[in-house]
Amino acid sequence: MKDSFKGLACNSSNPAWQNCIARQSKLYDRGNDIRSEFERDYTRLLHSQAYRRLKHKTQVFFAPHNDHICTRMEHVQHVASVASTVAKYLGLNDQLTMAIATGHDIGHAPFGHHGEDCLNSLLIQKEGMNAPKKFWHERNSLFFADHIETLPDPNGYHKPLDLTYAVRDGLICHCGEIDQQGIKPRSDNLDLYSIKRPGIIQPYTWEGCVVKVADKVAYLGRDIEDARAYHILDMGAYRQLREIVGSTLGFEGKGKNAFRSGKAVNTTVLINDLIVDMCEQSSPEKGLCFSDEYFKFILELKKFSFAKIYNHWRLQEFMNYAKIVIETIYRTLMHSQMYAVNGRINSALKNFPKLCVEFENWLVKYTNYMPLMQKDRKRIYRYDTKQVFDITEEEIYQKCVIEFISGMTDQFAIEVYEEIIQF
Repeated sequence: MKDSFKGLACNSSNPAWQNCIARQSKLYDRGNDIRSEFERDYTRLLHSQAYRRLKHKTQVFFAPHNDHICTRMEHVQHVASVASTVAKYLGLNDQLTMAIATGHDIGHAPFGHHGEDCLNSLLIQKEGMNAPKKFWHERNSLFFADHIETLPDPNGYHKPLDLTYAVRDGLICHCGEIDQQGIKPRSDNLDLYSIKRPGIIQPYTWEGCVVKVADKVAYLGRDIEDARAYHILDMGAYRQLREIVGSTLGFEGKGKNAFRSGKAVNTTVLINDLIVDMCEQSSPEKGLCFSDEYFKFILELKKFSFAKIYNHWRLQEFMNYAKIVIETIYRTLMHSQMYAVNGRINSALKNFPKLCVEFENWLVKYTNYMPLMQKDRKRIYRYDTKQVFDITEEEIYQKCVIEFISGMTDQFAIEVYEEIIQF
């Protein structure tokens, strides 16, 4: 119902307001109050380099050459659109919603969820594959926001984003892969780095919950549209999709693609109908939810997508290639630790100029690396950043390498891989 959550919005009348707008460090003053705290977070995320790189990161189809195929950035914009629409209708804070949605995937690895799995397997290879996940993109989005991404302040010094607690919480708690009905926010403002598994802890705000649901709504229809463009779906798959619609929602119209209201089954129709259903069904008492029919439809559509799209043999072949790309870059950089400790990373990577320049700059900005030449490079570059990694410790150096790779775009990772293997 419209404005049914208005009394629960994250604003100055909310008892948790001060917790929500708290920052780890005081953000510099702009000398005006044109923007709210959450609007500042939104623009800081929008201008971050990690957000820019999303335009060349996989959503489902790897390193696409087709300009009309969805990338990670387009997905983020879809999530922001869905979440903002829902938040406005329910009476929630759409500024907070937009900030969370815009930044929710800044920690995503190249090559989508498969790249995430590859990086995780490298981190846990000594502990066995049953070990808890060590790399998951929701936590990595928080890590990038807190420790990696910087923006120049009015004096030109690169400083951390220093986001509010409510936005930071939304980043790590946005996992839309868990199928849940009646999502409600938790009540405690816990240490966000105490969260050890994705999707288990609910967000601290209703706005964060909206983004979590919007993440699911945004990708379901879009992935099917891209699969159609690449001819991944055969006629049998189309018949199965039509049967899913008919068995869960029923038909009220004529034609092969009749939907619940006689409309075609496409991205905009799916998103619209899911948004409307969620807005009609949700309440502060029930939480954010769908009708039984639409929730069943979502579950069946996810099963269909996994069977017919995500596990398609063409994607599986690229997954094999992506794994080789990531692991080759990882091994190359891990072999360079001794050179990094001695300030000579350029000696180890001299045959790979593209990789050398970017990785050395990463070391200068985030570690205790001291290059033999230009020891004051951090000051020259005006990096006002704390040491995040101690490169003398093998396990921490490994984490440093993993985080560096996680920031790569698909194209850059492929370019670096080709640079490494060429003779």
